[in-house]
Amino acid sequence: MAPQRFRQPRVAEIVASKLRDDILSGRLKEGDVLPSQESLFGEFGVSPPALREAIHILETDGLISVRRGNVGGAVVQHPTAERTAHMISMVLQSRAATPVDVSEALLHLEPICAGMCAARDDRMTEVVPYLQAEIDLQTTQFDDDSQYVPNARRFHETLVSRCGNEPMILLIGSLELIWSAHESSVWNGHGEPAPMVDKTKRAALRDHQRLLDAICDGNAGKAVRLAQDHLAAARRNTLAFAGNQTIEAKLMSDVGPRLVPRSVSNGGHTTGGGPADDGLR
Repeated sequence: MAPQRFRQPRVAEIVASKLRDDILSGRLKEGDVLPSQESLFGEFGVSPPALREAIHILETDGLISVRRGNVGGAVVQHPTAERTAHMISMVLQSRAATPVDVSEALLHLEPICAGMCAARDDRMTEVVPYLQAEIDLQTTQFDDDSQYVPNARRFHETLVSRCGNEPMILLIGSLELIWSAHESSVWNGHGEPAPMVDKTKRAALRDHQRLLDAICDGNAGKAVRLAQDHLAAARRNTLAFAGNQTIEAKLMSDVGPRLVPRSVSNGGHTTGGGPADDGLR
């Protein structure tokens, strides 16, 4: 039996791997510019073509953005949940997945996060203040239809972001952002479809408060049930409009960074982060 042969990594792959580790470890920070080509030549002792290929590999990975011109350079950009969500949305679009598919996934997955939030021993400091702040903002801006939708949607993104499990925050949170982008295109505040009636908005806000109360009490089973019931009702309203269209990755261009939990001040109001868009949560 002939011995198995292993492919030797190319020089460009070795260089890209070293720079990739520097980026992912934080040694190279977001917005940093990679050293000049001359410096990299000296550090790695490789040919210009190999270095250019290494830079191209990192650009394909989405870890750098190459600027052209006199002020050009390779700028570091760390992986983010938003970029992950954009990539997932492109895959979903290529497979002709619909908003119905995404909402059904969340119908099963988001309640798990609700239960995890309720089960956290540190929920009174790491979960409850963040969700309460979102409810407070929903209440304060209740009469502003243009703000109620994004404020309500953000409650769900915050619920996922506080579940305490990073893989779930990334994966389920990415689906939340894709759903947010879809709902933003539906409930756009321009009358198509008609704005939500106060009765529906109050029901959604009441559901959020009940869910928060269950989390406060540490009742994971109740939190899961309330989340399931709320999501089942909420998705029907949005999916009544454009539910069968294919997911559109271009909608993700309006999604800003939101999966990183925002800080909560002593007054209970959140700071930082941009609003997401929601239909009828």
